[in-house]
This record gives sequence, C-alpha cells and structure tokens, in this order.
Amino acid sequence: MIGRREFITLLGAAAAWPIGARAQQPAVPTIGYLQAGPPNASVETAFRKGLSEMGFVDGRNVAIEHRYAGDQNDRVPALVAELVRRQVAVIFANGGAVAVAAAKALTTTIPIVFITGADPVQTGMVGSFNRPGGNVTGVSSMTTELTAKRLGLLHALLPAAARFAVLVNPSVPGTAASVTANALATASTIGGQIEVFAASTSGEIDAAFESMVRKRADALLIGTNAFFGSRTVQLATLSVRHALPASHSTREFVEAGGLMSYGASQGDMNRQGGIYVGRILNGEKPGDLPVLRTTRFEFVINLQTAKILGIDVPPTLLAIADEAIE
Repeated sequence: MIGRREFITLLGAAAAWPIGARAQQPAVPTIGYLQAGPPNASVETAFRKGLSEMGFVDGRNVAIEHRYAGDQNDRVPALVAELVRRQVAVIFANGGAVAVAAAKALTTTIPIVFITGADPVQTGMVGSFNRPGGNVTGVSSMTTELTAKRLGLLHALLPAAARFAVLVNPSVPGTAASVTANALATASTIGGQIEVFAASTSGEIDAAFESMVRKRADALLIGTNAFFGSRTVQLATLSVRHALPASHSTREFVEAGGLMSYGASQGDMNRQGGIYVGRILNGEKPGDLPVLRTTRFEFVINLQTAKILGIDVPPTLLAIADEAIE
C-alpha cells in the first residue's frame, strides 16, 4: 500500500516527466526562406510541395523562417545576416545572383539553395553545373537564353513590327547584358531594330513606358529578373494602357492582363528547390548536387488582351500555345 508521502513523490515525478521528455527531443531544423520580392503564395506552395516530397512538413518536423526584401536589393544582406545569426540549417534563396552573393559573403558552411533565371556559372554563384562545390546549388531556368525564342514569338505574332523595345534592370548588370546581347543578335535575323530601356524601380518603369511611346516602339520584350517578376500587374497595366504589345517570361504577367509570356514554370522550379532543400536536410551535400536546368516551359497568350489591342492571333501560334486565356 502506497503511503501519502510516496504518492506525492510519484505524482510530482509524473508531472515533471513530460517536460523532461520534451527537453530531450531534438529541435527541428529551420529553413531560412529568403525572397528578394514580396510574398508569393503560389511559389511558396510549390516549394512546400517539393519539401513534403522529401518528408518534411512545416510545423511538424521542420520550421520555416521567412524573410522578404520587397524588391529592395539593399535590404538583402541584412536579411541574410538575420538568418545566419538564427543558425538556420539551409538558406533557400529565391532572388538570383543578389541573394546568393549576399549569402555566400556571410557563410561558407550553411547550405544555400537558389532559384534563378540567370546562368549561375556566368554570374559566379557556382563553379560548374555538374559539381557546384562549396555550400551552394540550386535551380536555373537559364531564361536569358530564351530571349531569342521570346523575341521570335513576338515577331511571329506581329510580323509588321520593326521597332522592338527591350526593358532591362540595370541593378542586375549581368542579366541585363545577356538579355540585351541576345535581343540584338535575334533582331538582326528578323530584320528588326532594338532599343534598350532601363528600370529598377516602379517609378522608372512608368518613365520607361512613356519613353517607349514617345519613340513609337511597336512591341516590348520585358527582360528577366526577380524585380520585373514581382511587378507583373504594373507591367501588364501599362502595356495595355499604352497599346504596347508586350512579352514577359512568366505566366503571371498574362494572368494580370499582359499579352503573352514564354518562360520556365515558376511552380516547377520552386518545387525542385524544395526537393533539394529536403535532400540536404536528409544529409546530402549541396556541392555534390548538380545545378538543375529546368526543362518545363510555358507559352501563354491572353486572347482578350489581343482583342483589346486589335491583334489577330495566327492559328499557328494558338496551336503551339500551352494555354490561351479567354
């Protein structure tokens, strides 16, 4: 028979046991989720999907710390520093060369997984595609190489167009130079003229469109970078307002009312990024994981916008479009 003193002792031990047990459980790893632009629900959902395919679910066996630069590149280093101080297990950098450069400058030990549209070797993110080495790897759409394809599609839609405007972001000089070079090379094959316009803020985008209109551009090719990717609504609105047929690299531009897009599936890229983060959490080294080159591309046309702009979309283009938005 248990006495009163023994009962109190056992009761106290039972009450204290869960606390001790919880203290002995290992802490879940934390992922530092860094995005150069504002929050984007669709790409984050895709990232979580890839992560879950590797057995990791936020709030269950992994935690995610979010940081958003809101298209202000000067904020990126401070946000990376916060994640490094937090001692996250992996940094997921959805912001291309700017985010990766900031992360590499602050840590050589925390694994970094990037999403970029640029050439990661040319921009110095990694040493090579097959064996990136160090603590960095990721997914690239090599979208700047698609400039020729996008300009060709724009010309097929507007065969009478002779003056093509190209919008680039000067704050990402490597990407801007690559887009410009590819556009100039393609223009010579289609008999068109290229004029480059620069913008790295919302106000500069407005000013660039006004300049394009003054110079009577026939069509617009929007360069590839994270900033333009976050300004799809503004870009689409201005292109329709100024009756300037435009092509972007992401389908979000077309969904916002823009005319057409051709580029990598952002959802697929971020899902692949989530898978790589999961593989690293499972013990693989980032330097041993080859940089992935996405193979899934989308050609999307907004037929309603085409009608507003007075453009008849040829059946040949409709036949190869992945989606035609009515």
